[in-house]
Parts: sequence; structure tokens; C-alpha cells
Amino acid sequence: MNFRVLFDRFEWQDADAGSAFAWENKTWVGSDLNRLWVRSGGERVSGTTHSADIELLYGRSVSAWWDVVGGVRHDFSPGPSRTWAAFGVQGLSPYMFEVSATAYLGDGGRVAASVEVEYELLLTNRLILQPVLELELHGKDDAERGIGSGLSSVEAGLRLRYEVTRRFAPYVGVTVERLYGGTARMHRQAGGDARETRLVAGIRWWF
Repeated sequence: MNFRVLFDRFEWQDADAGSAFAWENKTWVGSDLNRLWVRSGGERVSGTTHSADIELLYGRSVSAWWDVVGGVRHDFSPGPSRTWAAFGVQGLSPYMFEVSATAYLGDGGRVAASVEVEYELLLTNRLILQPVLELELHGKDDAERGIGSGLSSVEAGLRLRYEVTRRFAPYVGVTVERLYGGTARMHRQAGGDARETRLVAGIRWWF
């Protein structure tokens, strides 16, 4: 039985609404064939939680590079909480892109999907440049949570980290998030901007 706890992002962000703290965690326990995954992420801006979610998934390896996963996800903020059934795949695509694609089915006929693609470019043995692209889509409006149907958001990030050890690496970077469709409209009506650029600094660590 093996395990790993990875905080891929544990960072401070310079947000338009004030300083923000964001995290993304991927934890697993099990074997090469069968694993129990816990994935979580979120952010707090000026002491207020703007988003937070957790997923509990069973994953099974279907090839040397790919797992299928299934389980549940719970969204805590913003607005009323939502619980979803989750199904997806994760692994390494050709050219070593790390891909995670998950579909969600909620109550009231709600459906959603998220896709995340990462790549690690080794500049030296310790200096690594990591581009990240994330997309979120929703099947119907959810006005209570400020989400519109269709493509709701795209976030691109670029982080440069220095591995003091393989398990501990500080980094700096920049992210750009763009909202679309009904999500952008609801965000503007609430006084926000549909596009935001943030400087980030944090630590990537695992054990």
C-alpha cells in the first residue's frame, strides 16, 4: 500500500479584490492498479472563501499512462453547496502533457465538466516552467452560484519553480482568467470584471 499527498499549488495571489490565497491538493492511497483519490481546491480573497470543493474518487489504471476515476464531488462556495456524481480520466497524453478531464452530474438535471492540461518544461535539473490551462463548462444556468450555461471560464497560468528538493519547490508566476457567456454577464452585474490577471507566489510540496 502506497500513498502521496501533493499540494500542486499553495500560493498567494495579487487579486483585483485584494490579496488571495489559493490551493490545489491531490492525494492518493493504494496500488499501481487501484487507488482512492482525494482532490480539493479553492481560494480565499480578503478573508472570504470565494470557492472551495472536494472530490472523493476511486481510480483504476487502464494502461501504463491512464486511469479512469469515478466518485463524488461537493462544492462548498460560493452560494448554496452542490453535490455531484463525478466520472473522468486522468493521465499523460502523448508528448507528456498531464491531462485531467471530469464530467459531473448533479441534481435538477445539472451537468458540468472540467478539463485541466499541464506541462513541465525542464530548463535545468532544478528549474522547471509549468504552463497550465483549465476550462469549465456547465449545462444550465445556476444563478445562485453566479454560473451561466456553456463555457463558463478559461484560466491559463505560467509558473516557474525551483526544486530545492524533489519534494519542496517555491515558485512565482502569472495567471489570466477569462469568464464567458452567462457567467461573465452575472459577474459584471455583481460589479466584477470578466477578465483578471494575477501575479502568484507559492510552494509546491509533497510527501
